[in-house]
Amino acid sequence: MIYIILSICCSVTVAVLLKLAKRYQISIIQAVTINYFTALSLCFLFFKPDVKLITATAPWPIYIALAILLPSIFLFLAASVKNLGIVKTDIAQRLSLFIPILAAYFIFKEDFNNLKIIGLAIGFVAIFLTFLRKSDQQEGNKGSLLYPIMVFVGFGVIDVLFKQIALYKELPYTTSLFTVFCLSFMVSLLIVISMVMAGKIKIQLVNVLCGFILGFFNFGNILFYMKAHKALAENPSTVFAAMNLGVIIVGTLIGVIAFKEKLSKLNYAGIIFAIAAIIFITLSQNAVR
Repeated sequence: MIYIILSICCSVTVAVLLKLAKRYQISIIQAVTINYFTALSLCFLFFKPDVKLITATAPWPIYIALAILLPSIFLFLAASVKNLGIVKTDIAQRLSLFIPILAAYFIFKEDFNNLKIIGLAIGFVAIFLTFLRKSDQQEGNKGSLLYPIMVFVGFGVIDVLFKQIALYKELPYTTSLFTVFCLSFMVSLLIVISMVMAGKIKIQLVNVLCGFILGFFNFGNILFYMKAHKALAENPSTVFAAMNLGVIIVGTLIGVIAFKEKLSKLNYAGIIFAIAAIIFITLSQNAVR
C-alpha cells in the first residue's frame, strides 16, 4: 500500500503546486515544458526504454495525439485549479474514468453489469452536484466551468489513448511512455519559443525550478502507480479504488483546510456521490473477475 500512498501524495502535490503557481506568478506553460523534460529524463533513468525499438510501425498517430493533448490539458488543469480549486478539479480528473468505461462499451463492445451501470449513473449525478454553483447563475460566470469540463473530457480521452498504447505489444509500454514525453516536451517547447518571440512571456529561472519540481511529482505519480499495480498484480481493482478515492479525499481535505476553498452542501453531496460511484465501479470489476 506504500506505493499507493506515495502515488496519491504525488498526484495531490501536483494540484497544490498548480494552486500556488498563481500566488507566485509562475508561467504555467514554461513550468509545464520543463515538467515534461524532467519526466522524460526520469523515465529514461528509471525505465531504461529501448529507443532502438521505436520504428515507423509504432502507433505514431496516437503518440502525436497524446503529445498535443497532454500539455494542452495540463494548462486546462492549471486553469481549473486556479479558478475552481483543488477539490473540484481533482474530482473532475478522477471521474474522467467514465470516458474510457463508456468507450469500452460503445467502441470495444464490452459487456456492462448492473454495478457498473449504477456506478456510472451515480457518477454523473456527482459531476452535476460537485460543480453546481449559485454564483454561476447570479454572476453569469459560467465560463470557468469550461476548465473542469475540459479536464474531465481531456483526461478521459488521454486514458483511452494510453490504453490503446498498452495494447500495442510490439513495444514495451515504458518505451511508448518515453516517446510520448519526448514529443510532449517538443510541443510545449515550440509553444514557449513562439510566445517568447511574440513578446508575451520572458524566460525566468523561477519557472524552470517550478517545472523541475512539477515534473518530479508528476513522474512520481506514474512511477508509484505502476509499482502499486505490479505489487498488487492480483488485485488491480484495489489499486484503482484506493488511488481514486485517496486523491478525492486527500484533495478535499487540503483544499478545504489549507486553501479555505468554499463548498456548498450540494458540493459535499457531490463528493460523497463521487466516492460511491468509484466504489460501485470497483465492485463491478471484481464481479467480472
